Amino acid sequence: MTDVLDHNRRVWNKQSLSGENRWCQPVDRNTIRRAREGTWDVILTPNICVPRAWFNDVRGKDVLCLASGGGQQAPVLAAAGARVTSYDNSEEQLALDAQVAQREGLEIKTIRGDMANLAALDGERFDLVFHPVSNVFAEAVRPVWKECYRVLRKSGRLLAGFMNPAFFLFDHDALAAGGAPVVVNRLPYADIRDLDPEQLELRRGRVEAFEFSHSLDDQIGGQLDAGFIIAGYYEDTWDDEATPLNKYMPTSMATLALKQSVSG
Repeated sequence: MTDVLDHNRRVWNKQSLSGENRWCQPVDRNTIRRAREGTWDVILTPNICVPRAWFNDVRGKDVLCLASGGGQQAPVLAAAGARVTSYDNSEEQLALDAQVAQREGLEIKTIRGDMANLAALDGERFDLVFHPVSNVFAEAVRPVWKECYRVLRKSGRLLAGFMNPAFFLFDHDALAAGGAPVVVNRLPYADIRDLDPEQLELRRGRVEAFEFSHSLDDQIGGQLDAGFIIAGYYEDTWDDEATPLNKYMPTSMATLALKQSVSG
């Protein structure tokens, strides 16, 4: 049996220590200085900055950065005036948040844990949850939305990024070699189910993360079923070197969801 949570933790620990992954490179001093001055942006998806209106002013607000360690979003939001808790499965990703916080005199509380289990956090504790593309590493996404709803205060906000499920339909190696998009996988896709044993062992040996697609019914419908109202949406592409699928379709999307002030 594959322990996905532990495997992916080790993958992100390794990437954090190497510093080669884009998502493991802490922000610099100038970024923090500008955030303190009120000029800042963060991303939920690879390229498009989140609309500032989605935040409704973070100063003095309790913000949970969920599965978003790496010394990037959490320090920026803390410098912008939020009280930030960073909750991530990788202790090394959390260490990068702590590293920037120490360097810049910021306060960021770090907690290691599973994004689908926030039992360490009290209910109605946060004003905003910031959850960039990361549930691609979770076997089930509906528990994530339920937990986000539980820890948010009334009228709280969930800002979430996630992969376009169609991304997982295609043979990306064939695309990279100049071929046309060819459907090779069924949806929802899961490495641990759909890779053959040899491929799975290769991925494990290379210390590469196990990934999962999730249907829009689970990504968006799951937020609605948890009690949220979807109030904003946009799509994004990835970097050209990351996938040649870029020229055919958006590869990720983001939602702004609001917790209803009165339970329905």
